[in-house]
Amino acid sequence: MSIKSIIESLSFFSALSTQEVELLASISAIHSYSSDYVLYYEKDESNNLLFLIDGLAKTYKIDKHSNEIFLYYIYKESLISEITDINDETLTSFSNVALVEDSQILSIDYQQFKKHFLEKNLLCLELVNEISSRSQKIESLINREFIFDSVEKVAMMLDADLDMFNKLKRHDISLILHIQPATLSRVLNRLKRNKIIDIMQGKVTILDTIALREIGND
Repeated sequence: MSIKSIIESLSFFSALSTQEVELLASISAIHSYSSDYVLYYEKDESNNLLFLIDGLAKTYKIDKHSNEIFLYYIYKESLISEITDINDETLTSFSNVALVEDSQILSIDYQQFKKHFLEKNLLCLELVNEISSRSQKIESLINREFIFDSVEKVAMMLDADLDMFNKLKRHDISLILHIQPATLSRVLNRLKRNKIIDIMQGKVTILDTIALREIGND
């Protein structure tokens, strides 16, 4: 697909006219990367606004003991770059971002994007929505790390991202939620015993969505 066709396929840019899409394509490039490729590291500066066209990325930090602290996933057709101040001429990353799957990235010259789009009030609402979505992920992260107990953490992940839960190994889920594998097993068995979930061949299905969400809202 051409850059123009790819841009037209992304809902973020659906409000643009044909001429505006062509202008955006002229300041953009498409890149393909393999899984495990690190797009940028914490505090890196970039002149490009990145969108994930296809694939999966994760954001994470490294603690003082060199342990990886998982933050959240970035799914296809989502903004990758972190914008803290729209007046800045460059973008500074808050965390490390690495690809979990082979992925395709749309890279846009940020200064030109500001000049031809944001300063003309184009795509401002879409950008605000993306930033708001990122803020909600940070809020969920804070709840997960500092407020929720192990049962609430598991219930939240099952409700928010069942497909990813079933895709990952239990060990990886434990690392993401910062709980012990044995604790994860006990929680899953408890939810199954209470007929909130079922587990068949290692895959979880939700039997009672309302009960599952009530756990996370306690």
